Amino acid sequence: MILLKNATIIDATSTLNGKKRDVLIKNGKIEKIASSIENSDAKIIQKDNLHLSIGWIDTSVSLGEPGFEERQTLKNGIKAAAAGGFTTIMLNPNNQPNPQDQSGVMYLKNVTANQAVSILPVGSFTLHQDGEHLAELYDMQKAGAVSFYDYKHEVTNANLLKVGLQYTSSFNGVVQSYPQNKDIAGKGMVNEDLVSTNLGLKSMPSLAEELQIARDLRIAAYTKGRLHIPTVSTTEGLKLIKEYKKSSKNVSCSVSIHHLTLSSNELESFDANFKLQPPLRDDKEVKQLQKFLNSDVIDVVTSDHMPLTIEHKDLEFDRATAGTIGMESAFGALNNLIATDKAVELLTNGYAVFNQNRPQIEEGQIANLTIFEPDTSYTFEKSNIISTSKNSAFLGKTMKGKVIGIINNKKALWNE
Repeated sequence: MILLKNATIIDATSTLNGKKRDVLIKNGKIEKIASSIENSDAKIIQKDNLHLSIGWIDTSVSLGEPGFEERQTLKNGIKAAAAGGFTTIMLNPNNQPNPQDQSGVMYLKNVTANQAVSILPVGSFTLHQDGEHLAELYDMQKAGAVSFYDYKHEVTNANLLKVGLQYTSSFNGVVQSYPQNKDIAGKGMVNEDLVSTNLGLKSMPSLAEELQIARDLRIAAYTKGRLHIPTVSTTEGLKLIKEYKKSSKNVSCSVSIHHLTLSSNELESFDANFKLQPPLRDDKEVKQLQKFLNSDVIDVVTSDHMPLTIEHKDLEFDRATAGTIGMESAFGALNNLIATDKAVELLTNGYAVFNQNRPQIEEGQIANLTIFEPDTSYTFEKSNIISTSKNSAFLGKTMKGKVIGIINNKKALWNE
């Protein structure tokens, strides 16, 4: 048994929102919620300013296993997710092999079953992610895939995206389309701005993202299929989505925490931890992106967690691989930008976006909870990283709020 004492409940859908309560959890279920509970047999969690919410979900996570276990195993990834407060993560098809049929999805479901962090596989949209033929979308959804995505590969063939959205609409599937036009992006690796000009690095204009979003929105309007646009990084892209949402509800989007907090000014150090995909935008763009956080345009904030070994990062900038880890730092960085209740909302909206049952903080419900303290400020260091790979763009950055632990699937993991 676990007894959470005097915890402030953050849940906008609940009558308990903003109230302080004791919460008793027994055999993985919420046994009792009351102003005061005493139980000498329970493990007591009592801290100043204790908060709890439904478990957070990260909608874009890459791990190494299977195929690249040296980057991060599933076991280590679960620990890192829990350290970041996530009880559920969506696993990108960024492995070897990538799931593209029923057996691939079932394998991932079986090897990650009954863990403290629930892992939801994302299936490939096309076979081998080569953009030519649709993968076995219906069979994968039946096996447990929550979405379909050629990870960080744009769908060049507009007709294929059209057919895929039409097909998946028959079973309420969600297709993700990476927002980048490869012809405009070319071989660019950083944003086209003054910093890239001064550094002499190959750049790509934000137009590459905006054009792709505009095309995909037109296809979504035509097909009425469920389209999710992941890791949008430009204000013009968000403006297009905002306008679309005025009349239609079949499109959602996410923004990564690093695009909301870091700018291309970081590149002046030539630190490859700041080589990301999409690239970091200029400081003005970052400030404009932040203004969308309190709107309904951004559905989800994700860590876009991408573990990479030192062999991928400790190279000349143009040879290094793009990506940063982020699960352990996502909440602390986001909570710096907006009110805690809004941060929790953006870290839990993924349940609705991807057709998952939303946890509830009610007596008799299975406990799926994140326990945290929202006000402590600290500097993010390597000692805060649980992930095997340490390629974090947030090292040395100020964080606000700490995760104490999670409870999910009748298991608890604590950071202290």
